[in-house]
Amino acid sequence: MKKFTKVVSLVLAFVLSMAMTVTAFADTNETGNYSITIKNDADGHTYEAYQILAGTLSEDGTTLSDISWGNGISADGQKALIASGKATDYAKSLESVTSQSAQADAAAAKIAEYLVAANAYTSGEYNATNSTYTISGLPSGYYLVKDKDNSLDDAEGDSYTLYIMEVVGNVQVNAKSDTVTVEKKIKDINDSTDEDYTDWQDSADYDIGDEIPYQLTGTLPDNYSKYDTYFYSFVDTLSVGLTYNEDVKVYAVNGTTETEIDADEYEVTVNEGENSSTVVRITFEDLKSVESATITKDTKIVARYTATLNEDAILGEAGNPNEVYLEFSNNPNGEGTGKTNKDIVIAFTYKVIVNKVDENNQPLAGAEFTLVKVNENGDVIKNYGVVKTQADTVFTFDGIDDGIYVLSETKTPDGYNTIDDITFTVTADHTIISDDPALESLSATDDANVIEFTVSETDGMIDGGLITDIVNQSGSILPSTGGAGRVAIYVIGAILVLGVGVVAVSKLRARQ
Repeated sequence: MKKFTKVVSLVLAFVLSMAMTVTAFADTNETGNYSITIKNDADGHTYEAYQILAGTLSEDGTTLSDISWGNGISADGQKALIASGKATDYAKSLESVTSQSAQADAAAAKIAEYLVAANAYTSGEYNATNSTYTISGLPSGYYLVKDKDNSLDDAEGDSYTLYIMEVVGNVQVNAKSDTVTVEKKIKDINDSTDEDYTDWQDSADYDIGDEIPYQLTGTLPDNYSKYDTYFYSFVDTLSVGLTYNEDVKVYAVNGTTETEIDADEYEVTVNEGENSSTVVRITFEDLKSVESATITKDTKIVARYTATLNEDAILGEAGNPNEVYLEFSNNPNGEGTGKTNKDIVIAFTYKVIVNKVDENNQPLAGAEFTLVKVNENGDVIKNYGVVKTQADTVFTFDGIDDGIYVLSETKTPDGYNTIDDITFTVTADHTIISDDPALESLSATDDANVIEFTVSETDGMIDGGLITDIVNQSGSILPSTGGAGRVAIYVIGAILVLGVGVVAVSKLRARQ
């Protein structure tokens, strides 16, 4: 059989994926014992190599001759790739293909349809020190390298590498890691002292009944342009104490320019999750089909909505978490989706507990209290209502946050004096920026020093209770209409009557 020698330029046949650079090393191994080393800063990749063309490598490592089909391509593939079915003709067709081009991507994708899985070179070894993965023991030839199928199904935020096409000698390629991330944020406000919300952060505290603003921000991979279609879905879970207000809006953010995406270009679904949580999905079946905004690899997809803190809210340190992750297309070479790690924010809320006692610190029944929140001018901005009880002596106001409060006794136990209104300030310290936001401290102070608060805990955790004793003093005991007081009055009255009689007798004698 006539031998055909074909020179394949290493420049043309080098890496065909976006953002790849190649370093060729001097040949230190015997023929048939070459290696491909893939450097990738993202851990967890498992690569495999398929020999597409076999041949003899020149001493300078730049030319492949005596070309034949490699064992990694099927017989059907040989005919599908080139009409003649000859390896030399296919090698010749690659001369016009430039690396890092649409033609290169198309050629690699076509080759991938006809790989022989049983003949993959999989003797890979990962080096954690320099983040490299090396496939060794390769005969000289032309190779397609790819992530092993299903190897990134559980990887968080990572994507499959674009196909790599290499001529072996020993080579190293730098594969850029294409990651996708998501970030969740919440805003806060002290409505007693502030007019505006804070910047976006990781924790906040609110009253039950307040509407809470949330923001989700997702990124796109650097190889976004290499996908024909792109699935993109925020999966947001609201704990039982949060009620979704069905007011989401989604934006494409390019630098400082923010463009709202038409609502009919994405789907919002709401379902019940575990532990009575609410799962909100904001899904683009194909982000590339969006027409109302410009979307590139540098675009951030931002969703904003509000949720109401409801009566099922958890008080204290446990808080009311809200977490999100992204599902996204992660295989530019074909189908497949991945997911990011979760990001969490927490809304905290607290309670005031009033113990009604007498001057002997004994429980005292028969009172009613009202709690209101005020601003710095003393104007009422929220009313928490009246807590009434007949037998009980403990009064609880659930679902408050930081701010200025006034406690009033609206009904006083019989025989006791009504207390003056008590103004106090609630202060909470929670981590503003953190992957694991937490309530760090909670306190309340009465500037007039009439009462003192303690913070309740359960199993070493702040359970949100600010506890104080309110003392009623009994009234003054005045003389009644019977008893010693009345006897004294009668005695004085008798003396006065007797005095009148003495004066009358004296006057009568004087007239005689």
